[in-house]
Amino acid sequence: MATKSSFRKFEIRKRNPDPKSSVLLVIDMQNYFLSIAKPILPAIRTTIDLCRRSSIPVIFTRHNHKSLSDAGMLGEWWNNDLIMDGTPEAELIPELAPEDGKEVVEKNTYSAFRGTRLEERLREMGVEEVIVAGVMTNLCCETTAREAFVRGFRVFFSTDATATSSKELHEATLKNLAYGFAYLVDCSRLEDAFSVKG
Repeated sequence: MATKSSFRKFEIRKRNPDPKSSVLLVIDMQNYFLSIAKPILPAIRTTIDLCRRSSIPVIFTRHNHKSLSDAGMLGEWWNNDLIMDGTPEAELIPELAPEDGKEVVEKNTYSAFRGTRLEERLREMGVEEVIVAGVMTNLCCETTAREAFVRGFRVFFSTDATATSSKELHEATLKNLAYGFAYLVDCSRLEDAFSVKG
């Protein structure tokens, strides 16, 4: 469920991302999550377009499992209702998928960093800041944002280009991340930030 509630009530600190040192991480925008993702598709497209126009690299993640043996605790937690590689549910939503596939990080847990070499890739690119968008707000997006923070990246978390199963879970994540891990942004703030020439 996407929410239009104002994130400003959770905002403790304000800052804009620096296009010269940022990357956009688009988390798990896959067919499996289409019912949750559909309401935020316009905001996701806008966020991607704003970043690309500002020469900010865009990296997608794709959550999938090769077999039940690589599920870890997710198998137990979700009763083996997992996204299996090679199924239509595992594919990125077609209108968002990058054409060349080079911009996709494959993962099999909530974090986009665990076992993916994402951190090394970002360091090689000179990235210091990550902007997080996608689904689910309180699971893969939040875990990735927290991990980015503890790995030394400045984190910006999209409030209108993330979604989850309920407004309460979405807002709980925004409140927690604003308190200790991330600057909150939306499409409007990104547009304003990227229109300022440095």
